[in-house]
Amino acid sequence: MMANVVFFALVALGLVFAVIRLFKGPTPFDRVLSMDMINIIITGLLVVIAGILDSALYLDIALVFAVLAFLETIVFARYMEGRR
Repeated sequence: MMANVVFFALVALGLVFAVIRLFKGPTPFDRVLSMDMINIIITGLLVVIAGILDSALYLDIALVFAVLAFLETIVFARYMEGRR
């Protein structure tokens, strides 16, 4: 139980740093990278929650979220490429 608390606290800290980079990023590329990092953290959290709760539903949600996050990253990368 204590290991779960420590794990979620460290993941929350990483999420806070990613959100700070999202808002303070000096370049738009940093913002896109931090959005991708946030998506990876959330996907990982969903997988860990699926393991803790022993529910396959969260794995399905994580899979769909990961695919949509990948498409989001591709769209923003294309948008940034066009702006240059």
